Order: sequence, then C-alpha cells, then structure tokens
Amino acid sequence: MPPPRTRGTALRQQLAELRGPEIAPKALDARALAALAANPGCDRRALLDGVGVDKAKLADALGAPSAFGMSQFAFMRGNAFEARVKADGGAELLRLVHEKLDPGAEPPGAGAVPDLGAIGPEGRTARTELALREATAAGGWTLLDHPMLCLDVAGSPAFLEPDAVVVHPDGDWTVVEIKSFPMLDGSADPAKVGAAARQSAVYVLALEEVAARLDPAPEVHHRILLVCPKDFSNLPTASAVDVRKQRAVTRRQLARLTRVEDIAAALPEGVCFSPDLPAEELITAVEAVPATYAPECLAACELAFHCRARSRAGGAVTSLGRSLRADLGALTTVPDVLAAARGEAGDPEDPAVAALRRAALLRAEALRGTAAEARVPAAPGTRAHADSTQVHVPVAGAPDGREAGACR
Repeated sequence: MPPPRTRGTALRQQLAELRGPEIAPKALDARALAALAANPGCDRRALLDGVGVDKAKLADALGAPSAFGMSQFAFMRGNAFEARVKADGGAELLRLVHEKLDPGAEPPGAGAVPDLGAIGPEGRTARTELALREATAAGGWTLLDHPMLCLDVAGSPAFLEPDAVVVHPDGDWTVVEIKSFPMLDGSADPAKVGAAARQSAVYVLALEEVAARLDPAPEVHHRILLVCPKDFSNLPTASAVDVRKQRAVTRRQLARLTRVEDIAAALPEGVCFSPDLPAEELITAVEAVPATYAPECLAACELAFHCRARSRAGGAVTSLGRSLRADLGALTTVPDVLAAARGEAGDPEDPAVAALRRAALLRAEALRGTAAEARVPAAPGTRAHADSTQVHVPVAGAPDGREAGACR
C-alpha cells in the first residue's frame, strides 16, 4: 500500500496535473514576481505563475502570441552600461551608494568584491549567504556582483539574481538596480521607475530572509539605489527609490500564491493548461480562471493580448484603464455605463450614475448649440460659402470695396 499523500505532496500533484504531467514547471524570476505586484487582483496570473505554466508558450497556443520581452539591442546596451558601472572593482557604484544613501559613512576606497562562483543555483545561494555574513562582520564597503538569492514561492524555491548588493561599513545591506533607460535632468520615466521598484522589492524580501538567519540581523535598507545613464550620455547617475509600498504589495501577493490551491479548487474537473492541447480546449481552461485585465498588462504579462481581446469583447471597462474603472463603481461594462448615462438603468443616487447623466445632458446641450449656430444666416455685408473654410470680412475704409481674407 502506498503511503498517504501529505498536503504538500497533494498540492504538488494537483499543480502538475494543471500544468501537464510531462511538462516541467517554469521557474519564477524577479520580473514575474514584480508583475504579480503590478496586478494584484488577477487570479489567472496568480494561478498560472503558481502552477509554473510557461505563459509565452500558452499564448502562442491560444493564437495570441505576445511581443512581451526585451529586444536584443536593449539587452546588449544594458549589459554594456552595467559593465561600465561596475568597472574598477565597482568604485563608481560604491561612490554613488555613499553619496545617495550613506553620506555619513567613511568614503569608499577599494571595496571588496568577493567571488560568488559555485555549482548550481543552490551552491551560488549558499556562497552568497556566506559572503554576506563575512562582509557584515568585516565592517567595510563590499560589493556583491550578481549574488544569488532564494525566495520561497508557493512552497517552491525561486532563485533571484539582483544586479548588485552593497554591504555598508555599519553592516547594513542595500539592493542596487542598474537600468539602461536615461535619467533626464535627474528624473526618469515614472512607469519604468515603478517597474524597477517592484522588481527591487522582490530582492529586498529575499535579502530580509537571509538577514533573519544572522545574529544579530543586519538591516536591509528599504531605499534601493537605481542607477541609470545620465541624460543622453553613457555616464552613470543614481537616485534613491523607496520601495516600502512595493515590498508590502509583493509580500501580500506571495501570500496569495501560497493559497493557489483555493483558486485551483474552484476549477472544473479535468482542466489543464498544457500548450499541447487543442486551442478550443485551452481557451475553455484559461477562461475558467477569472482575470483582471488592464492596459498595464501589455508591458508585464505574456497573456495580455488574449485577455485584452476577451475584455473588449465582453465590454469590460477595465480595458479602458484602472482609474476609469475605479470612478465607475458598480458599473463594470460599457453597455451598463451607456444605459446609465441615458437614464435607462442605474441608481440615481449613485454618484457615478449621477455624473454620467449630467455629462450626457451637457453633451446634448453642446450638440444642440452647435447645430443652432450652423443654421444662423451670415451677417449682412459678408460672403460665406457652405463648402469654404474662409469667411471674407470687409476692411473698414478699404477703397473700391476690397476685402481682406481671414481664415477661421
């Protein structure tokens, strides 16, 4: 008789059946975990990521391939900029950390850069933890170049590789994120900064787990250092970014992933997300999991094109943006919004319904006014042609009745 399955074993078996028995799970990285924080209300993404489904292959099988990802040119440019930032033992990078985050500490000289090489992700994770422990005890500036961290996600390890982690002389730790988008006059694209902050928050969470195993536990700074090219040059500049909000959201999302079995329990019997299945069967399986599409998904999720098409077909107002969805309250579809504006449905006491009807009234009045103006005859002494965009106005005192043309 086989031994009874434990709760963890049963969950892994259930996730394997959803993924496809012969398909290995796709490991989560920091970008995927950060995308979860960008759309915390999407059960579809939470389930597929928790199961380990390769969403890019799934999107191809659904007939909605995604262009999500980084171009080869951007990848090469980013690597070249990162190499420049870390040149000479990371002297410039340590200078930026000292200037932006720890100006009261002693200026960094030749910081230590320990070797983090090891066999496999588990070996690199152990080597990183040992290097962090030694650097904290040493009491100097230390740069960890591409350390390997581990974060538990739904009972499975997710191996994460930040660009750098700096250990301060007082033993504190700081995450460094290096991006190739520019900072113009000290500021960068808010959307790109937000994505970098969410990604860095994942690294902060993983570092906090490492710090908790040390005695005494060092402090992991909640402000990370974002390093970007300055203006239109290739020179590095930096800014401190507070990631406490992103860290809290990501932690809540990871807690939801540990309850992924609750989402899976609501699915019909026999649902499977294997890309080898027929498209019709896959569409039925994917649609069985509720999704919360927003335009921001186009930059963060491989299934965005499929979800956008379904959202538009269903008339969901979320396809027009989260801010509009929040303003409309209980009105969740475009037909509901139009009916409320026309006075055919909706509670008049609802502020959203009242605002829509007021807007519809103002629009009708504006259209009536435009139509009335179009019927007003031309003023005496002017010539107007229905098919012309010019109105000729007599110039006072002009000889022989000459006129000056004025375009309207």
